[in-house]
Amino acid sequence: MAKKAPRLTIRKTYKLFVGGKFIRSESGRVATVESGGEVANYARASRKDFRDAVTAARGALAGWSKQSAYLRGQILYRAAEMLEMRRAELEAEVTRAGASKNGSASNETQLAIERLVHYAGWTDKFGQIFSSVNPVASSHFNFTSPEPSGVVVVLCPNEPPLLALVSLVAPVILSGNTAVVLVSPTKPLPGLTFSEIIATSDLPGGVVNILSGDPAELAPHIAGHMDVNAIVDASGDAKVGLALQQGGGFNVKRYVARELAPAAWRTADAENPYWILDTVEMKTAWHPIGL
Repeated sequence: MAKKAPRLTIRKTYKLFVGGKFIRSESGRVATVESGGEVANYARASRKDFRDAVTAARGALAGWSKQSAYLRGQILYRAAEMLEMRRAELEAEVTRAGASKNGSASNETQLAIERLVHYAGWTDKFGQIFSSVNPVASSHFNFTSPEPSGVVVVLCPNEPPLLALVSLVAPVILSGNTAVVLVSPTKPLPGLTFSEIIATSDLPGGVVNILSGDPAELAPHIAGHMDVNAIVDASGDAKVGLALQQGGGFNVKRYVARELAPAAWRTADAENPYWILDTVEMKTAWHPIGL
């Protein structure tokens, strides 16, 4: 009897996550990364893919920002539940990408889940804590309260790929912002797998859009896009940071740098509630007393 030919291994191609859907790059470009001793393919985002992600984020902004703070917290908590349910898959992906030098894949995954729960708890609290009633020399009430900035672009560091992504995105979206996220350029697979998990959560499509690609290539387009309101840059690349700041000055984008060492993402430094304030605008309203 003739021996059966060995089965052809069908390798997964990781896709972009835009508007709640998984897409290939419009350019057809695919990049490769060494993962667990094997070469994996993933879509490499182009300028057009980035523009589409911003459009999706802008389209989701009105609905997401109008949700009650309590409901946004429940949705983020549900996303954490989904991460817990598929924890083994995330751990395997982090292991394949090369577990962090500062902790195991299991430890990074556990901290990512806990970090998401931590920020979910801030959703209906930061408004009360950071709002104020201001004394004025007239017969008016004067209130200051935080409101979302709009569409925020997040650039992730290479290490740790999963925990840093969660730590950066959660404080951005909990206030009602929507996000376009550029995952680690050297370890993109944990972030792309994260998108597959949140796609099955209650998070509305377009609230979080996840791209993989070259930060240096996309930085000028990120900085120059007129519908991006803020940038959170944890890339750790000085040239990318300079390009983002120079281009963002044209339409006065808010630029925030997150300069944490890899080990610091595992500490309280990366669950700082003041990070929420970096992507909100403080609105002051006057109201006559007695009316």
